[in-house]
Amino acid sequence: MAKEYGEEEYRNIANISVSHIYNLKKTISYQRSVSFYPGTKKTKATVIGERCKPEPEGKPGYLPVCVRTCLRAYTHRQARTGRRVDTLHQGDKDGQKGVYHVNTVDEIVQWEVAGAAEKITDTHLLPLLGKIIASYPYRIMNFHADNGSEYVNSKVVEMLNKLLIKLTKSRPRHTNDNALAETKNGWVLRKWMGYGHIGQKYAKRINEFYFGCFNEYLNFHRPCAFPITV
Repeated sequence: MAKEYGEEEYRNIANISVSHIYNLKKTISYQRSVSFYPGTKKTKATVIGERCKPEPEGKPGYLPVCVRTCLRAYTHRQARTGRRVDTLHQGDKDGQKGVYHVNTVDEIVQWEVAGAAEKITDTHLLPLLGKIIASYPYRIMNFHADNGSEYVNSKVVEMLNKLLIKLTKSRPRHTNDNALAETKNGWVLRKWMGYGHIGQKYAKRINEFYFGCFNEYLNFHRPCAFPITV
């Protein structure tokens, strides 16, 4: 006001830092001079999902999800499993958003299924999650995600409840709760898909690659890299 519009009554406070203005607002003299001084209101905590440490107890079917879920699929094995889920964004360019990769990894057996979504909205994400669930060869018991709203919302919970899958989410100040999915993002998806921008319109073609050969390649050839001493 002082510099741009020449209002001299603002000249004295023009050089005061913003942080110091907040200090002055705490004084009794300021609070007495204003008719209304509301404090910062706490946001209502969401009750969707349970904050807890992932504890699969050595059983498959507990999935961390990586925008960065535990899902369920009926098969002949019916193993109890959990999964981690996360979402990976393929960059922006000229104001246009890139495609989103959804990465899911079983915490115990390391079974991994990746998919791509044009947008992280219900219209695009829910069908993809359903397809990912159906890709697992055993029953999914737990879906563990970070606190992103693309997974922690009523529509995803409704879908998981129908499949009898428990939804859990990462705890504050515990960065290792979803570390498995984050690691797979870097060492698997980034290795193959790179860091450059890929437009959202290519989501369908990327899914053809993921579900056509990539996921099968990951899960049937990765065990070859781990020697066993007998």
